[in-house]
Amino acid sequence: MSEPRRVLVIVGTRPEGIKLAPVVDALRARGEVETRIALTGQHTDLMDQVLDVFALKPDWDLGIMREGQDLYDVAEGCLRGLRKVVQEYHPDMLIVQGDTASVFFGALVGFFERTCVGHVEAGLRSGDKWRPYPEEILRRMTGVVADTHFAPSERARENLLREGVHPASIFLVGNTVVDALMSASARKHEPGDPVLAHVLKGDKRLVLLTAHRRESFGGPLRDVFRAVRELAETYNDTVFLYPVHPNPNVREPAEELLGGHERILLTKPLDYPDLVTALRTATLVLTDSGGIQEEAPTFGTPVLVLREVTERPEGVEAGVSRLVGTDRKKILAAAHEVLGQPDAFSALGATRREPQPHNPYGDGHAGERIADILIHTMTGAPRRTMDWDGP
Repeated sequence: MSEPRRVLVIVGTRPEGIKLAPVVDALRARGEVETRIALTGQHTDLMDQVLDVFALKPDWDLGIMREGQDLYDVAEGCLRGLRKVVQEYHPDMLIVQGDTASVFFGALVGFFERTCVGHVEAGLRSGDKWRPYPEEILRRMTGVVADTHFAPSERARENLLREGVHPASIFLVGNTVVDALMSASARKHEPGDPVLAHVLKGDKRLVLLTAHRRESFGGPLRDVFRAVRELAETYNDTVFLYPVHPNPNVREPAEELLGGHERILLTKPLDYPDLVTALRTATLVLTDSGGIQEEAPTFGTPVLVLREVTERPEGVEAGVSRLVGTDRKKILAAAHEVLGQPDAFSALGATRREPQPHNPYGDGHAGERIADILIHTMTGAPRRTMDWDGP
């Protein structure tokens, strides 16, 4: 009896772990291929939380995290470490997800080792090489290397076709982040973060803020914080929760401009179940995160996107998010539209809204589709699923 075909799933950052967990689960549930995980280790505590939540046990942990590391350090660590893993394991397919340094350099190792590469969340494009930086270029280059492209939306598929990717190698599957979100939402959970737990026990509306993008460091990020401070001064019935990214370029201006206000609560980054609870509870989200743009619509939570361009325009087109950039006046004007209504909280539903089926980014079955396509591609087994047909 021949050995099963082998899949190596590369996980670098926390978002990659969240979005690849449904793929790993679906592959292992089918059992027709052998699936192993290589963790680059460039995130430590944040990644450990995700591994625990989704019961992911890495087969390799490269541990490349270094104090003050930059993109050159991550590139060197990924290339050297993953080269050794691939040469030792000899996978038939290497899977990467998204647009980080570990994604591109993992794909590059696959190319150097003549191993097929599957790219989950392929085809996202902002059209601006500097926004988001460096992700826009990393995902474009990953697309050049990849053999199989799992597009999360019709727009992403069209982006790949315009770039000359062969249609037969593109599969429209939806975004696995919706799978992960629905899985996490279905579990009973008491917040582990004491600040979030305190907020949920109170009677005030919640605004969730997340901001950490490199292109916003300096003046733009300070303008965001000034807007939030002004909103907190205006709405006495609202609490603003900000899980602060540990990067000094974020933490220091946050403490300076947002610290000391009784209704602006700065806390450490939330683990994934706590983040899901905050998204489900919030009246409004202010964010520059790509993942949160995809997650919040599941709960009908409105999002103001703190970026000038987004590679996830589906939410804007569906009316669940709005691009406001980092301009203080635009942020204030858009936030007033939601927070200025006396019944805004009740109009958006209960404080713990249940997942809804109208998320423009997926239906909760993307991981199953990807696993099915991989097994079909690698073994010739008949397809059991159809491509996603959109929201």
